[in-house]
Amino acid sequence: MSGLATIRQVFANRNYRYYVTGNLFSTSGNWVQRVAMGWLTWDLTNSAAWLGMIAFADLFPTFLIGLFAGALVDRTDSMRVLKVTQVLSLFQAAGLTAVVFTGHVTVWWLLVFALLRGIIVAFNRPARMTTVYYICGREHLSSAIAINSMVFNSSRFVGPALGGALTAAWGVGWAFAYNAFSYLIFLFLLMLIRIPSTKIENKKRSGLLRESWDGVRYAYGQAGILFLLIVMLLDSLFVRPFIDLLPGFADQVFGRGVDAYSTMLTIHGIGAMLGGYFLASRGGVAGFVRLMVWSLILLAVSLIVFTTVQVYWVALPIMFITGLAFVVQGVAIQTLLQTSVQADMRGRVMGIYGVVARGGPALGALIMGWLSEIFGLPAPVAAGAVLCMILWLWARTRQGPMAAELEREQGLAPSQVKAD
Repeated sequence: MSGLATIRQVFANRNYRYYVTGNLFSTSGNWVQRVAMGWLTWDLTNSAAWLGMIAFADLFPTFLIGLFAGALVDRTDSMRVLKVTQVLSLFQAAGLTAVVFTGHVTVWWLLVFALLRGIIVAFNRPARMTTVYYICGREHLSSAIAINSMVFNSSRFVGPALGGALTAAWGVGWAFAYNAFSYLIFLFLLMLIRIPSTKIENKKRSGLLRESWDGVRYAYGQAGILFLLIVMLLDSLFVRPFIDLLPGFADQVFGRGVDAYSTMLTIHGIGAMLGGYFLASRGGVAGFVRLMVWSLILLAVSLIVFTTVQVYWVALPIMFITGLAFVVQGVAIQTLLQTSVQADMRGRVMGIYGVVARGGPALGALIMGWLSEIFGLPAPVAAGAVLCMILWLWARTRQGPMAAELEREQGLAPSQVKAD
């Protein structure tokens, strides 16, 4: 089964429909806030270093506590963790809205709220990814993850446009308020989902620290999983942070305002939507390693070109290509991880994935932000693209063996609620 028939079968699952609808609202709110946060940071400081610092505060907490979060998801019910983190996210967004509307906003307040969001997401991410597996099962997992990516990137299309419009017309406060409202909708829809508890009973507990370390040892001992995590880490450090520097590119390189920044993110999201649809309609995991490896060279070449042009309209097609390549790589890695890991390690491995996927860009954004203060914005992004090209050369030497290990059938899906 492939094409639209595969996508229709995934959407036949009522629980997944609730989940994906709420996820659409939540992720669009996140992108609205991201646009507003980035532009407000630039407006308050006019500093690429501060853009990197805010991105670091948002992403880096996962690096510190992501392993513990994954172990917690493995020993408890992932849906319960997901609901609790949605409530906390609602409070965080409401607090940021209040600070702006009362006129007390400073870049230090932005740093505090970015840090709070980062802590919440550290627990939310492994719970969210694990919950999708138990809603859809292994058979439809690749399509479900790709559809989630399409939702995320459709919100990347809608969110930046809405965020730019709200910020330009009424100010950043309303953008933050919209994000709070989006969390409320997702929380309501999560309450409608009915799946069996994902908690593994009668398992000997040895403490979160020991269980977290067991997850690291397990991932290190699996050649395929380790390969995926290395690719994700190096790409996260060298390539993905360029997104957090786009406000500076919009202003300093292209001489434009917040509308140009949001448009670049929107075009990036359109490319990502196309990549998500391509993977969702494929079904299964055959060919995913090859697609992931070739996305690296596509990203490297695209970003080298991006850093050499100073014409805004020329940069937009490059944003489309990077969006497509990011999604192909991200969906392939997450799907291969979820279908390769053993059940009682799923939360921990996805916790490690979260550490890499968020901690890597956090550190990379911090480094690129500071380097941009010294060498200008294009140079650090170009250097990251060259390093990505080297990563592609290494991954090509491992492509065949890793495909043989990661793309084979891995057993049966877990018990889960069937479609209507």
